[in-house]
Amino acid sequence: MPIDANTGFVRFEGVQKTYDGKVLVVKDLNLSIGKGEFLTMLGPSGSGKTTCLLMLAGFETATHGEILVDGKPINNIPPHKRGIGMVFQNYALFPHMTVAENLAFPLDVRSVGRDERDAKVKRALDMVQMGGFESRRPLQLSGGQQQRIALARALVFEPDLVLMDEPLGALDKQLREHMQFEIKHLHERLGVTVVYVTHDQTEALTMSDRVAVFDDGRIQQLAAPDHLYEMPENSFVAQFIGENNTLMGIVEELSEDVASVRLDGGEIVSAVPVNVGAVGERTRVSVRPERVELDERKLPSGAHTIAAEVQEFIYMGDIFRTRLKVAGNEDFIVKSRNASNQTRLSPGEKIKIGWLPEDCRALDA
Repeated sequence: MPIDANTGFVRFEGVQKTYDGKVLVVKDLNLSIGKGEFLTMLGPSGSGKTTCLLMLAGFETATHGEILVDGKPINNIPPHKRGIGMVFQNYALFPHMTVAENLAFPLDVRSVGRDERDAKVKRALDMVQMGGFESRRPLQLSGGQQQRIALARALVFEPDLVLMDEPLGALDKQLREHMQFEIKHLHERLGVTVVYVTHDQTEALTMSDRVAVFDDGRIQQLAAPDHLYEMPENSFVAQFIGENNTLMGIVEELSEDVASVRLDGGEIVSAVPVNVGAVGERTRVSVRPERVELDERKLPSGAHTIAAEVQEFIYMGDIFRTRLKVAGNEDFIVKSRNASNQTRLSPGEKIKIGWLPEDCRALDA
């Protein structure tokens, strides 16, 4: 969705955060989030993403800069008066209360009348497919059911903004994937603005309108999921989003559209120049595992070919994962679809692999 930076529903303007007065955990953050957008803050531990969410929620205070929601500064508004729904990894449900009482709590705090409260609780439970569980207590529910109740509690008072901090981290893989789609469909149905924090790239790519990739207290790239994956702007994003192969080399020729790179193994490849210096400087060539063809006979015209030695060939059901030694990199990965005509390779086998130059990017070294 197109986002107007001047009219964002949530805005961080020059926001910084330090805990000790020396080290900035968040560095000069400028970010605009559109109304109804699902924005994910993605990054490794310590990258600043959770601190940003906590400042937006009001549990941490910005050292510098301003945070606005719907055009109004909220820096000095306490958390309980911001009208923001929150979902945490540990559910944060009251164990001594029933499901209905847990959901009614944020309504009671807002002095909602009994009839309206009961109607809202029922609607929220139906929304997360938990109708009929009103009288259960949290400990009588599975992890997935508890997370559904936590989600319903965040939505029951119909906030315009919902924050989610690693909400699926405690669930097993299959349930986590199922809940990703449930939350995505719920967002589409309600049109609520969601700011979601995770370190799981698949989660971010699956659910988001846009993803802000954090590292070292800064946004390294902010883009739609497909743009992030296909067109990373630097080596950190290329490595952090999905699986990626890198080959080191030196820029031999450089134009606006093509970088010619001599790899450390001596081979010359062409790549799209994205974040490179001048001729003679080091660069990191990046190519995704699924864009590499193991059989040179299947390569289209214009493709590069390069010598490789098979290190490992692994059957994974729907795909084969082949680890190769290529131009000095012993962990060069190729993912190929499990097809009936797939040739099975053996460790030590020498082959020629290849890819199209437009699938290859020259990034910072």
